[in-house]
Amino acid sequence: MTRKQLSNVLPLEGEIDLHVSPEVAASLRAMIANKPKQLVVDLGKVTFFDSSGLAVLIQAMQTVQGYGGKFVLANVQPSVLHIFEIARLDQVFQILPDVDSAFAAK
Repeated sequence: MTRKQLSNVLPLEGEIDLHVSPEVAASLRAMIANKPKQLVVDLGKVTFFDSSGLAVLIQAMQTVQGYGGKFVLANVQPSVLHIFEIARLDQVFQILPDVDSAFAAK
């Protein structure tokens, strides 16, 4: 993975809830300001998402897609994937097994 690719990966960890979501949103806005062709959110160490966290991801995805970029979630753990499935967001987001797969996907 190149340095440029690493700068387009946001690794998250822990519980993404109302208290953490504003920080995640700020990080994503800063990354999106550079209009990367691809932005990957690495959820490998995330244990929980609430609705505020999901809303932040949806907004970021819509912004990236709006300028023609690609927004990908990677390393989604089974417990977190279940949250996405309940909300049917597994059909909205592109979810790949790992960050390398995200950059290999076209």
